[in-house]
Amino acid sequence: MRFEGSHLGVKPDDRLECGICWWVYDPEQGDDVRGIPPGTSFADLPDDWCCPGCDAPKHKFMVTE
Repeated sequence: MRFEGSHLGVKPDDRLECGICWWVYDPEQGDDVRGIPPGTSFADLPDDWCCPGCDAPKHKFMVTE
């Protein structure tokens, strides 16, 4: 894992994990809770998107390896 805030400059297929509740955003699956369709990269999520598990903001996510 990288440091908190490592969501900056992620690749389109990178999976990111919430540093608070460990929920994983997988671009292949999208986010049913927030209405994000499959195929949406983390970088393309709206600025106000937050973790569906705990409402953490995007900067709390870390790229998984």
